[in-house]
Amino acid sequence: MTKDLTTGKIMPILVKFTIPLVLGNLFQLTYNAVDSIIVGHFVGKEALAAVGICNPITTLMILFLNGLCMGASILMGMQYGAKDYDTLHRQISTTMISGVVFSVTLTVLCVIFAVPILQLIQVDPSILDLTAEYLRIIFWGLMFTFLYNFFSSTLRALGDSNSPLYFLIISAVLNVFGDLFFVVVLKDGSRGCAISTVLSEALCSLFCLIYIQKKVPLLRLGKKWLVFDKSLLKKTIAFGWASAMQQATVQLGKIGIQAVVNTMGVSVSAAFAVVNRIDDFAYTPEQNIAHAMTALMAQNKGAGKTGRMKEGFRSGIILEIIYGILIFIICFTFARPLMLMFVKDEEVIGHGVTYLHLISVMYLLPALTNGIQGFFRGIGDLKITLISSFINMALRVLAAAPLVLIWKMGIEALPYSYLAGWIGMLVAETPLLLKTYKTWGKKASTSFSK
Repeated sequence: MTKDLTTGKIMPILVKFTIPLVLGNLFQLTYNAVDSIIVGHFVGKEALAAVGICNPITTLMILFLNGLCMGASILMGMQYGAKDYDTLHRQISTTMISGVVFSVTLTVLCVIFAVPILQLIQVDPSILDLTAEYLRIIFWGLMFTFLYNFFSSTLRALGDSNSPLYFLIISAVLNVFGDLFFVVVLKDGSRGCAISTVLSEALCSLFCLIYIQKKVPLLRLGKKWLVFDKSLLKKTIAFGWASAMQQATVQLGKIGIQAVVNTMGVSVSAAFAVVNRIDDFAYTPEQNIAHAMTALMAQNKGAGKTGRMKEGFRSGIILEIIYGILIFIICFTFARPLMLMFVKDEEVIGHGVTYLHLISVMYLLPALTNGIQGFFRGIGDLKITLISSFINMALRVLAAAPLVLIWKMGIEALPYSYLAGWIGMLVAETPLLLKTYKTWGKKASTSFSK
C-alpha cells in the first residue's frame, strides 16, 4: 500500500522502509547466488567462471533500464508528495511504454553481439562458447527485469517498499527449485541456470502486474496506460540518463576489473565470481538505505519540507555507519565459511579468503559514499553522483591494471584498487556535500516550483 513519507518520525520511517528493500534485494541476490552455488558444486569451475563473467555484463544492461526507473521514481515521489495525481499517472504510463520499447531493443542488440562483447573483455577461449550461451539466454529476460523494476520503483516512490519484497520471495524460491531441476535433474549445466533465472523473472513481473491491478487503486490506470507524454519523457530522461550513466559507469568499471581478472586464469576468475556475489550481499543494504533516503527526501521535496530532508540525511548516514561496521565483522570473521558455501576447490577458496580479508576492512567507505549519493539523488542533483562514480571506477581500473599486469600482485590487488576508488569518490563528494548542505534547503523548495 502507498505511504505518505512527509509526516512521522524520520528514523523509524527509514528503518521500516529500508528493511523490506534489504530483504527484497537479498532474495534477488539469493537467486543470483544460487546459480553460482549450484554450478560450483554440480558442474565445475569452468561453468562457474562463465556465470561470474556474465554477471557484470548483464548488470550493465539492466542498469540502463534501472536508470530510467530511478529517474522516473524521483519524479513520481515529487508528484505524489505534491498530490499532483494527474501528472503522476501520465508519468507512470510514459515510463512503462518507453521502458518496454527500450528493453526489447536492447535485448535484440545484446543477443546479436554477445560473442564480440565477451571477446572484448578477454574471456578465455576455452569457455567462450559456454559463456556466450549463458549470456544470450539471460539477455532474453531483460524485458521482464525492466517490468519488475518499474513496478517496484513505482511502488517505492509511493511509499510502499513491502509489496515488491513478496514478489521477490516467490521469484527466489522458484529460481532455487528451477536451478535444481534444470542443473541437478536434467544435467543442463549453466544453460539450465540461465533458463531458470529468466523464468523466475517473468513470473515475478507477472505477479507485480496482477497485484497493482487488484490492490493499488492509484495504479489502476486502464486506458491511461497507453498515454504517452513527450514532455514528461524528456524530464524522465534528464533524471534517468544521469542515473543510468552513473550506474553504467559503475558497471563499466567492474567490466574493466573483470578484464584484468581474466588475465589471471580460470581459478582466480572463479574466485572473483564468488567474492562478487558476497560483495553484492554486503553492499546491497548500504544501497538500500540510500534508496530509502532518496524516496523520503523526494516526497518531502515535493511537499516543501526541507527540515525533514536534513533530518533524513543525518539519520541515513547513522544507519550506513552502523551497518558498515557490522558487515566488516561478519565478512572478516567468516571469510572461509562463506567461500565454502559456493565452491569446494581449495585453490579457488584460498584466493577468495585473501580477497575478503582485505575488502571487509574497507566496507565502511562505500557505506558513506552510498549515503551521500542517496542525499544527492533525493534533491534531484544527479550530476554529482555521476561525476563521483566516474572518479571511483576510473581510479579502480587505473590502479588494478598496473598492480596485476606489471607488479603481478594477484587477487589481493583488487581490494587496494577499490580503496583508491572510494577515497577518490569521497574527496570529490565531500566538498560538494558541505557546500550543498548549507544551501540546498532553499534550492529544493524553489526548483520544483519553477
